[in-house]
Amino acid sequence: MRIALGVEYDGSGFRGWQSQPVGPTVQDALEAALGAIAAHPVRVQASGRTDTGVHATAQVVHFDTAVERPETAWVRGCNALLPKGVAVRWAQPVADDFNARFSAHARSYRYCLYNSLVRPAIAASLAGWFHRPLDAARMADAAIALVGEHDFSAFRSSECQAKSPVRTMTALDVRRRGDWITFDLSANAFLHHMVRNIVGALVEIGCGRREPDWMPSLLAQRDRRLAAPTFAAAGLYLVGVGYDAHWGLPADGLFRLPPVGPTD
Repeated sequence: MRIALGVEYDGSGFRGWQSQPVGPTVQDALEAALGAIAAHPVRVQASGRTDTGVHATAQVVHFDTAVERPETAWVRGCNALLPKGVAVRWAQPVADDFNARFSAHARSYRYCLYNSLVRPAIAASLAGWFHRPLDAARMADAAIALVGEHDFSAFRSSECQAKSPVRTMTALDVRRRGDWITFDLSANAFLHHMVRNIVGALVEIGCGRREPDWMPSLLAQRDRRLAAPTFAAAGLYLVGVGYDAHWGLPADGLFRLPPVGPTD
């Protein structure tokens, strides 16, 4: 039997999603809780990896088990065993050919940025921060150049293992409300550090260090060395994973607001 789960987590207490030899990871915590409920070792496959300090409101995973449990056991039972920074939001049986990663056709991220002279305290691990004034309209204008199918090599980490740098960005919206600026990005898939590198470039434009036409120039040059530094992980959230309707999954978290930042 294959089970899909919707998972939410605060990544500030973890060394990313994927299990590794050193440090706590979200995958380790979830597999331990699921294993206790299933009474056998459980391995999960996620829709995508998130780095150290990155959060999720709508991560999707699947796992296989030979035991039958009520769906509430996979939710409330697991949540009773998980650390407070991780929660299962829903559980649902799926077809054996469903794969949380390879069945997904879209991902959505939100970056929350606190734009104020004074750094945040309560939201320090939940938001990025930039002290100089930022022009959201200027950044929104520059962001238009990234929508569509492009080679995103200029925004790709040197550690990225993707076979191709070409991705299709379906939406990139920049909005300000008070001291908060949010960047909402949707694409068929993302490269390693792609969102944080895009935010870094937009901030360079927003504070006036670069002109908006720098963005299409970066795309054309395809050289990561010419782009802005990678922005902090704290403000990044995986907020949605898109699947075809025939899988019958909840439209959980797609564009669901993270716990900080403006509301519409």
